[in-house]
Amino acid sequence: MVKRCVSWYLIVAMFVIGIAPRLEAGLSPSEMLQSTSGRSADLNRIQAVLENKLIAQRLRDLGFSPGDIATRRSQMSDEQIHRFAQRLDDLKVGGDGGDVVVALLIIVALVVIIIYLTGHPVVVR
Repeated sequence: MVKRCVSWYLIVAMFVIGIAPRLEAGLSPSEMLQSTSGRSADLNRIQAVLENKLIAQRLRDLGFSPGDIATRRSQMSDEQIHRFAQRLDDLKVGGDGGDVVVALLIIVALVVIIIYLTGHPVVVR
């Protein structure tokens, strides 16, 4: 009876741990640190991302020509460019499903181990 309760508790706990989103923390940048060299670095970073084939194709699919993109980028303020460059780290081209698959495999492995330790035979066909 106790083994069964512990097993279910562990199964539920691992499920909750597996579906919890990963969070990252860091220092927030100071507004005083911005300078003209920061703007050029941010523009270079944005340009490098815009040169990515997948992103360039997606922008063309949405109806933006390279000229439109350059015009809009030149109209952006220093603050807008800096915020955009900071958010590029959060951009995930193609999605990221690897963490979910690994978490599910770990949960399945733990369930099989718990069932095996409780004395039930585990048969994989």
